[in-house]
Amino acid sequence: MFFETYKDELIATAFVIAFLFLIGFITNLLIKKIGRKSGINQKRTRLISRYVTVSLFLIAILIEAFVFGAKFEDLAVVFSSVFAVLGIALFAIWSILSNVTSGIIMFFNFPYKVGDKIKIHDSDLPTEAIIEDIGAFQLHLRLESGDLMTYPNNLILQKAVTLIEKDAILEED
Repeated sequence: MFFETYKDELIATAFVIAFLFLIGFITNLLIKKIGRKSGINQKRTRLISRYVTVSLFLIAILIEAFVFGAKFEDLAVVFSSVFAVLGIALFAIWSILSNVTSGIIMFFNFPYKVGDKIKIHDSDLPTEAIIEDIGAFQLHLRLESGDLMTYPNNLILQKAVTLIEKDAILEED
């Protein structure tokens, strides 16, 4: 009964899935070829391929909604509601996301290591300190006075930083 009722929609679904699968396959082959030719890291190439696959999946869901009779007005209400909730949620946690993203960037591409003495050229609070820890959200810096200071990861990427001494050890009195 179900197959008889939705015969045309199921045939259209099969064509949509086959077409998008073919596009995804060809696109992923091209991404891999470009990645090899350009010498791009395989992990990054796979990540871009995943982005393409997820995008095609979302496009397939959108097309399928139209195939099964959804109207544009109905989908517009759903998408506007989802984007409003996502926008509010992301705005509420943008600072946390910014620090976590900065922590990930610093993991791969931060020239200073734990134990280095650095100077942060911040007009509000110029600081010379030794890096004790690089966390997901902030740096732990040991000041010359012995005080522990935390400095947000997103700010350390925005300020000029100078290396004063590699592998400096804070002398204990």
